[in-house]
Amino acid sequence: MASSSSPSFPRHEGHSMDGMGDMGNSSTSGGHDGSMGSMMMAMVFQTQTATPLYSSAWTPGSAGAYAGTCIFLVVLAVVARLLLAARALQEARWLDRDLGRRYVAAPGKASLAEALSRDPDAKQHVALSVNGVEESVCVVERRGHVARPWRFSVDPVRAVMDTVIVGVGYLLMLAVMTMNVGYFMSVLAGVFIGSLAVGRYSGVGEH
Repeated sequence: MASSSSPSFPRHEGHSMDGMGDMGNSSTSGGHDGSMGSMMMAMVFQTQTATPLYSSAWTPGSAGAYAGTCIFLVVLAVVARLLLAARALQEARWLDRDLGRRYVAAPGKASLAEALSRDPDAKQHVALSVNGVEESVCVVERRGHVARPWRFSVDPVRAVMDTVIVGVGYLLMLAVMTMNVGYFMSVLAGVFIGSLAVGRYSGVGEH
């Protein structure tokens, strides 16, 4: 009796352990499938007004609060376009200032005409003006991109402007990533209004 019952005991124990292992695997796979399912469900547009924005404390609890949040996103998108236009205008001012520094007369230095005559990139041309034929006309060609020098009055301001622009852009991106239709349309409306107002200035500093 003892010899015949001893093999059944390990077999029963192993069976129970296998069952527990199967239950653990099924629960793990079920949790994994559930998380994947929730991720799949999150990547679709939704129209819930109680969608948190940036934090759980900012969750519209009524239609009026939801409309106010959408208006805020419109204004934020307009501000983003204004910042881009302001940076382009400032870059144009900085470039004009740098170009103006190239033509400062210094005592004891060669005149501009003498410097251009020795410049290998300067070419003599004949131009027809209101005064007749101008033979002493020099055209200076720039070959390649010339880096502008680092200036304490320029580069820190540029870095701050870039940081603010990127920060506002990430805030708009996070609003779009909520997949809320109202938030998404508000961001697009703000971009449209901002570009309509100051879009012509965005490419001022581009050459």
